[in-house]
Amino acid sequence: MNEKITTVNAISLSSTKDFAPTGKLILNPMLVYLSQLSPSSQRTMQGALETITKVVSAGEFDAINFPWAELRYQHTQAIYTQLSERYAFSNANKMMAALSRVLEEAWKLGQMSAEDYHRAIAIERKTGQRLLKGRALSIGEVQSLFNACAQDKSVKGSRDAALIAVLYAAGLRRSEVVAIDLSDWNMVDNCLTVRSGKGDKDRTTYLDDGATAALMDWLVWRGDAVGALFYPTRKGGKVEQRRMTDQAVLDILRQRGSEAQIPSFSPHDFRRTFISNLLDRGADISTVQKLAGHASPVTTARYDRRGEAAKRKAANLLHTPYVRS
Repeated sequence: MNEKITTVNAISLSSTKDFAPTGKLILNPMLVYLSQLSPSSQRTMQGALETITKVVSAGEFDAINFPWAELRYQHTQAIYTQLSERYAFSNANKMMAALSRVLEEAWKLGQMSAEDYHRAIAIERKTGQRLLKGRALSIGEVQSLFNACAQDKSVKGSRDAALIAVLYAAGLRRSEVVAIDLSDWNMVDNCLTVRSGKGDKDRTTYLDDGATAALMDWLVWRGDAVGALFYPTRKGGKVEQRRMTDQAVLDILRQRGSEAQIPSFSPHDFRRTFISNLLDRGADISTVQKLAGHASPVTTARYDRRGEAAKRKAANLLHTPYVRS
């Protein structure tokens, strides 16, 4: 992230070394677009653009070498039609949003006319709503995960318990939890500062006493060195002073879930559990939205996984004045 790349209009943009060598003049509209995103968004949107190139070229091109500036309205309409047939509308629309931004950069770079650009992005997108995949974990399942960690008396057991506590109590994405530094935890106010979350937005979230206790126990092993809040560990209990990866979080949860003998779940299910629990306990959706870092309360509402019991309870609040004759 320390390397710099330069566009044709001499604007300096931060980028990863995967996108371009230092000092190279960037003429690729896809690379210019991706260089403006956070690392996690870069991976997501590059994946979306790779999917588009596979749909269009049947594997003849990859996203970096695809001739984006040559796309016109008839092409983008055909792309959207195929994406809509293969994926949910929300996913197809996300991919088209990435495509639109690439074409915008192609126009800014002088590779396509304003008329061609505006025609190419003038696609009427379909809307629809699907329930998000995943589930909320029960309190018993979360307790089982902590029990599994407690059986492991090593540094890894303490680290994993603290990691699970933060995921459960703060509803963080796994990319967010590995990005947190020790300095982002304010022990006085018991809050975490989440930096460069989705949409490159910072936010503040808070921990309860249980999560705080788990973190304090982990710090006994971790120490107070500057750096990531969560470190990888080696066999033998050695702590490596470097940042963990997203994949490491997934691997840890799979291992602890297997040990706890609970049904399969994803790291993101902690986020669903966090949102569902807050709504179930009466927190207003606007507050939950801010804690979760969602741009819209509509997204927050879709994460509600309180299940059929909550619906049944709500339905019983009504009274139908029917009297049997």
